[in-house]
Amino acid sequence: MFISNAYAQSAAPAAGGAASLMQFLPLVLMFVVLYFIMIRPQMKRQKEHRAMIEALAKGDEVVIGGGIIGRVSKISDSMLHVEVAKDVEIQVQRASVVQVLPKGTYK
Repeated sequence: MFISNAYAQSAAPAAGGAASLMQFLPLVLMFVVLYFIMIRPQMKRQKEHRAMIEALAKGDEVVIGGGIIGRVSKISDSMLHVEVAKDVEIQVQRASVVQVLPKGTYK
């Protein structure tokens, strides 16, 4: 009466290969942008940090993760002994070193 009948439509013709490729183009473009903005710089920072930790030597002045400044007094494979005051040493992991300071900064 007042409601008309609804009929199913026939299937649309299959899209060509170029049209389906264009659907994935925005996704690929977003991944490329994400790689160059986030992933690549983070990998570069990790590489620089790893090189800094491997280059640590006795007598280097360092900043540890908690903001503690000290001088490296002993080095082992995974640990450092850092002198933070006269006759006061703390033992920390090598990875906790945030920055190596220029010589003469820590007195």
